[in-house]
Amino acid sequence: MERRFKRKIYSKMRAWKSESAGKTALLIEGARRVGKSTIVETFAKNEYDSYLIIDFNKTSKAVKSLFDDLMNLDRIFLYLQATYHVTLYERKSVIVFDEVQNCPMARQAIKYLVADGRYDYIETGSLISIKKNTENITIPSEEERIQMNPMDFEEFRWAMGDETSINIYRMMFEKRMPLGVALRDAMRDLRLYMLVGGMPQAVNELLDTNNLQKVDKVKRNIIKLYNDDLLKLDPSGLLSKLFMSIPSQLSRNASRYSLTAVAGSMSENKSIEALRNIEESKIVNMAYNVTDPSVGFALNKDSRCFKIFTADTGLFVTLSFWDKDYTENVIYQKLLSDKLSVNLGYVYENLVAQMLVAKDDNIFYHTWAKDEKHSYEIDFILSRGNKICPIEVKSSGYNTHASLDAFCNKYSDRTGDRYLAYTKDYGKDGATILLPIPMLLFI
Repeated sequence: MERRFKRKIYSKMRAWKSESAGKTALLIEGARRVGKSTIVETFAKNEYDSYLIIDFNKTSKAVKSLFDDLMNLDRIFLYLQATYHVTLYERKSVIVFDEVQNCPMARQAIKYLVADGRYDYIETGSLISIKKNTENITIPSEEERIQMNPMDFEEFRWAMGDETSINIYRMMFEKRMPLGVALRDAMRDLRLYMLVGGMPQAVNELLDTNNLQKVDKVKRNIIKLYNDDLLKLDPSGLLSKLFMSIPSQLSRNASRYSLTAVAGSMSENKSIEALRNIEESKIVNMAYNVTDPSVGFALNKDSRCFKIFTADTGLFVTLSFWDKDYTENVIYQKLLSDKLSVNLGYVYENLVAQMLVAKDDNIFYHTWAKDEKHSYEIDFILSRGNKICPIEVKSSGYNTHASLDAFCNKYSDRTGDRYLAYTKDYGKDGATILLPIPMLLFI
């Protein structure tokens, strides 16, 4: 059964409609299968008197050719209404360009369509920022962009029929209270989210079958789809290697992703292009090392030192067991009950990256020498007002935090709240806040 899940991006879309009043188009960017088309159709149906969706993955050449000549907009609108059997009403209808990267001239036409003012326009696109898709057109300045990510933990709980737990955790966080007896359920729910992830198809399969092996099959199909996309962009296979190697690179527990270990030596220009392409594909989250951690992270970003996370941790888990034809339910069940004898630290690190990005945080980290052979590392650093917020991630209840302490001593003048994100209950150890990972939603 196909479900339409409640998504937080809907409120951002309503704000755009109200504030823009037709003066800009809305571009929703994101990886394939995160639910862009579904949320846009739901929004169009609920918020307008009528809507027209042009899916550029499957529309005719005749429809695409309409946007080659914009001299007669009346003719274009009449043709679209006749083709799609939809009546459009001035200032009460929306036209949706779905997968607009497959018709660059339609995207370029946005400038003139918005200026015409009769209708609202929403675009969706995957891999939309890649130069290959936009090199021959003028990118319209009349676009507002919103990033759509996989379902976050709260959206996942909504899909499970639970609209209360996260609100309760939020109140307990605000009052600086431990979760107490609620911790066990919170962590079990979080591990289920780690295993399934936030791709709507995977969540839908879980609700339909309650079978994690079938969920894994859905995720494998999505990964194969992403691989196909990457191979179209780069037939050499480099982008595919970068994506498929994310779990092995994170499991090294190194301070950076090693391009040469994955793909061998390459020119600086080629590596820069590959990283830009993989980042703009929206199927990964990039964290860059900052050489001097302060509020202006971008000023001190080391573009040569970075980590790559999958945008969805459910896909990350499947990638981690890619060597098997399928991920047996026994592995999933042991992960769910927290009994699998593997170091899950890097899985939790990927999860935290996903949770922070879903909150619209830009993620960075910091590493510096402890002595000649060892280094300190802070997993994530966020900007909060005029202070920075360091986060260390642990996959267990282990609550030592030497790196965090060293960081806060070194940068005491600029450090605000400091967190150890882990699997046990809320507490404090000196100035360090010990935070159950589900509560990361609220920092």
